Amino acid sequence: MTGRFHGVGVGPGDPELITLKAARLIAAADVVAYHAGVGKASNARRIAASLIPGSAVEEQLTYPVTTGTTDHPGGYTGVLADFYEESAARLAAHLDAGRDVVLLSEGDPLFYGSYMYMHDRLSERYGTEIVPGVPAFAAATAVAAAPLARQTDVLTVLPGTLPEPELARRLADTDAAVVMKLGRTFPAVRRALESAGRLEHAVYVERASMDGERRLPVAEVDPATVPYFSLILVTGDSRNGRRSRDRAAAETAVAETAGPAAELLVVGLGPGPGRWLTPEASEALAGVDHVVGYGPYVDRVPQRPGLTRHASGNTVEIDRARLALGLARDGGRVAVVSGGDAGVFGMATAVFEAAEDPAYRGVPIRVLPGVSAVQAVAARAGAPVGGDFAVMSLSDRLKPWEVIERRLRAVAEADLALAIYNPASRSRTEQIATAREVLLEHRKPDTVVVVGRSIGREGESLEVTTLGELDPAGVDMRCLLIVGASGTRVSGAGRVWTPRWVQP
Repeated sequence: MTGRFHGVGVGPGDPELITLKAARLIAAADVVAYHAGVGKASNARRIAASLIPGSAVEEQLTYPVTTGTTDHPGGYTGVLADFYEESAARLAAHLDAGRDVVLLSEGDPLFYGSYMYMHDRLSERYGTEIVPGVPAFAAATAVAAAPLARQTDVLTVLPGTLPEPELARRLADTDAAVVMKLGRTFPAVRRALESAGRLEHAVYVERASMDGERRLPVAEVDPATVPYFSLILVTGDSRNGRRSRDRAAAETAVAETAGPAAELLVVGLGPGPGRWLTPEASEALAGVDHVVGYGPYVDRVPQRPGLTRHASGNTVEIDRARLALGLARDGGRVAVVSGGDAGVFGMATAVFEAAEDPAYRGVPIRVLPGVSAVQAVAARAGAPVGGDFAVMSLSDRLKPWEVIERRLRAVAEADLALAIYNPASRSRTEQIATAREVLLEHRKPDTVVVVGRSIGREGESLEVTTLGELDPAGVDMRCLLIVGASGTRVSGAGRVWTPRWVQP
């Protein structure tokens, strides 16, 4: 019979915080394993030292590296993958011999712990039990003596290794936060807290429940003194209505300074990469107090002090246009953001529609152009819209499919190149197939088609095919299609272009 594998959390540092179940399993173990850094003693073993029986075999799993510097051909990820495989093999040998193995884990085994890598490799082959432990942030909260989250507060746990703008965004958008993995990341984390307006109430806790425990405001911490065993707490405060107070203060400030309505900016962010954001748009976003838009687009605007973000879903364009207009009417500096160009299936038309309400009559509106998705895909392909072309959306949320089909026929009969937005979604899987059939009624099967997916973003791809060979199943909501005109051609280098001239 094989042995049983136990992942046992030993808590944050104080041996008295080890659970009774963890203590029992450690004391009865045939093999006690633990991780350690190069040239360092294992902190997990230190915590559980008094419970390890003299008869137990000890397996110290020593990391080959603790930073990203290595000459391994697979880099840091590769060297750690090899280490985890070797460690799993060592533990498996004991389990195959019928010995029960307890792998000690600081804090909780499944919370940023090394145990999980052994779990991935061993749990399907051997009977496995996991014993939870007190996580470090729970001990740090006790040290800070400040409630972390109350009632409906949202708690977010963040690694300090996140990119600084992303960290600032997430800190601004949550009620309470725990920031782990400090050390060398501390300066960037501190700047992110300041950008998010959360620095004042952020608490730094070092070596919670251990010797040398320390607690102080983040603003007073010397970055050179920050060790690995440290974290930051940003507490929520729904009991005292922090968010309500902040909102009321902002509204009061607007009311006290209210004069003429401020100009409402409608900004196109481009298809995705920051380098495709225009200098005009970047300057405008740096000067506003509010950003309003669909969540993923709002996320692309870096958080900074004084900026309030208003993110919403994908089907409430008029509601968020009204929100933006109301903020601008009351004197707030507001930007409504869209992906690509705001005037191409974006928020600009929704803003002008909502502005028809007499309540917003005095609000001036300015639209700032952005690089559109069709421009990005066309540039990747060559020049497929170099001649006359049309742009359509296959979404039937705001117009009937019968209208879409009639327009498809008209474009096909006019022999225009056609850019197709929103060709498919999770709920619209058949429309691109129908559109292909409609176009084939008027276009030859060898008509050139470009399929651009996530252009400018991670995982982008570009496929050049034909209308006859186009596979509708391969088209999703991340795609934009360009269907060529009869004159569209593919050069020897694979570049797609449409002549500016047309044969009579």
